[in-house]
Amino acid sequence: MLFDVIVVGVGGMGSAAVYHLARRGAKVLGLERFDIPNEMGSSHGVTRIIRLAYAEHPDYVPLLRRAYELWRELEQEAGERLLFVTGGIDAGTPDSATVKGSLESCAIHRLPHEVLDAAALTSRFPGWRLPPGMVGVLQPDAGFLLSERCIVAHAEAARKHGAEIRTGERVLNWKISGGRITVETECATYRATRLILTLGAWARTLAPELETLAVPERQVVIWTCPPQHEYFRVGAFPVFNMEAPEGRFYGFPAWAQSGFKIGKYHHRRERVDPDRMDRRCHPEDEAVLRAGIRRYFPAADGATLDMKACIFTNSPDEHFIIDRHPQHPEVAIVSACSGHGFKFCSVIGEIVADLALEGRTRLDIGMFRLNRF
Repeated sequence: MLFDVIVVGVGGMGSAAVYHLARRGAKVLGLERFDIPNEMGSSHGVTRIIRLAYAEHPDYVPLLRRAYELWRELEQEAGERLLFVTGGIDAGTPDSATVKGSLESCAIHRLPHEVLDAAALTSRFPGWRLPPGMVGVLQPDAGFLLSERCIVAHAEAARKHGAEIRTGERVLNWKISGGRITVETECATYRATRLILTLGAWARTLAPELETLAVPERQVVIWTCPPQHEYFRVGAFPVFNMEAPEGRFYGFPAWAQSGFKIGKYHHRRERVDPDRMDRRCHPEDEAVLRAGIRRYFPAADGATLDMKACIFTNSPDEHFIIDRHPQHPEVAIVSACSGHGFKFCSVIGEIVADLALEGRTRLDIGMFRLNRF
């Protein structure tokens, strides 16, 4: 059978790509090495932040507006709630990249927001304890996505639209000959006219061009049982992104049966091979996160409920890579989302479907091109 498009890697980005392709009537095959969802990559751990006041670069905001629309469309198709709006705090000193970047995005895109000093932030949200000299930018549209449920929803909707998805099938290689792409797995050989690689931490295995551009890094998050739980419930505590002297922390309110969740970007700066990564969590991992909890969220410093390790795949500038293969325009590459990509999965799925089926996209992805390196 000849497919229109084969998507390799059916995680956050790949599941969205398969869905958008199938929704448009393409004959599409998704190949996933593990299960859907799984705890081997970058998208497990219940929740992921979504926010409009994007400190990383104001050019992300138009993509985020479209992402919000597409997440709401997916909720309608799936018949379940996937996106919860809690408000969001970007915190740091007034001259920090996080605060300045957040305010720049708010100004350029006219986003509603408030700037709260440390005392005002604690008055509004008692779980916070910022030291004097730090501020928080409150943007009301931020919240969180149920990441694993989003992946399942995309995959199930894709199947309803006719997509074929195979799990437990590792891709060994691909090649192009006579205008056709051949993809060989451990189980079978498939052919298509287009190929999309959404492999996350495994991108370099099938796209050696990314050897130095998509670097996997071990990441750990913790959930605690806050002694003052009422400060951290949904509705009382916003998601956050905080640039502090210890590093950049991010976190979530307690949701359902989980507790307060916090992580730190570039946790212990451990570059890893995703097939050999230590997936256990250790006292050294907890110590990194407890330091942030005890200084900035002391009312959350309760018993550990859970800890999980996942993977960031980082580009040198920490912006995404979304582009055609430099030698093979029939192949699209999506990787190196650098720890802030999940919120964009819905719109990136649409973008790569555009690239595969139409050769272009109406959305601006110029800053994600490979030639910037």
